[in-house]
Amino acid sequence: MRHVIALDVGGTGMKAALVGADGALLHEARRATGRERGPDAVIGTILGFAAELRAYGRERYGESAVAAGVAVPGIVDAEAGIAVYAANLGWRDVPMRDLLGERLGGVPVALGHDVRTGGLAEGRIGAGRGTDRFLFVPLGTGIAGAIGIGGAIEAGAHGYAGEIGHVVVRPGGPECGCGQRGCLETLASASAVSRAWAAASGDPDADAADCAKAVESGDAGAARVWQEAVDALADGLVTALTLLDPRTLIIGGGLAEAGETLFTPLRTAVEARVTFQKLPAIVPAALGDTAGCLGAGLLAWDLLDTHSSRDTHDSRDTDDSESTDALDTEVTA
Repeated sequence: MRHVIALDVGGTGMKAALVGADGALLHEARRATGRERGPDAVIGTILGFAAELRAYGRERYGESAVAAGVAVPGIVDAEAGIAVYAANLGWRDVPMRDLLGERLGGVPVALGHDVRTGGLAEGRIGAGRGTDRFLFVPLGTGIAGAIGIGGAIEAGAHGYAGEIGHVVVRPGGPECGCGQRGCLETLASASAVSRAWAAASGDPDADAADCAKAVESGDAGAARVWQEAVDALADGLVTALTLLDPRTLIIGGGLAEAGETLFTPLRTAVEARVTFQKLPAIVPAALGDTAGCLGAGLLAWDLLDTHSSRDTHDSRDTDDSESTDALDTEVTA
């Protein structure tokens, strides 16, 4: 059975799968990233994990994976196949595509940014399926975004497109790791809500999920913390939809697990802010934490399709050249 290797590398853990041509997850596995051992050890873990998946596929399905896709966090140069920088993993300028290709016996390897890769999966086979234009926004430790257009993800001129988490929504607000103040992710990410609720409740161990439960139980303090985050999120999303005019806004990540506790007030807040803009559908992500793996698998299959198209094109060029040579010979004769 033809299949590809898909790897989704996170700050603390890795999710991996063997993915069939129809997008089915044939085999899934997880492993700790082991970042505490340093960037070189993390890279070694990734390569070793991929090699194990290749061996499993050969044993289970009678052939090796025909390609691989890997999604990594941080700054990614997908075209060059380089993981440029990841603060959580401590690496810089890692030639991930070449390293994986060599370890996997020379199969083609696609490299992608984790959020954009997850967005690709949500757009094609998840909550955005059939939608020509969407914005995928996962609300986790931080906030990022993936801009979907015609079944592909727009990376931007330098690979930075979609960084909605660093839109300033509260000038002079909390300091962000990017150097600005009042960025969306300092106010509306899952970690931001956790910090705010821990401070408001007096429980240093309280998190965003606890805040959502307190909101559902009618706690007024929790409701204030929650609404402040929703208002900030709505401000950021309205800025995004003003610029991008998506048909669908797909919200994922840990905060979206609160369900309608998040989506009901969020839809209301966004609707209250739009004027001339067309209001998009605001829907929860459908794939959960498998989005990155599925997206990495899609990247791998897309890469194979690209190679196949190129080979076909080259073959046609050769045939045309041979036909022309034969014609020249006939004319000369």
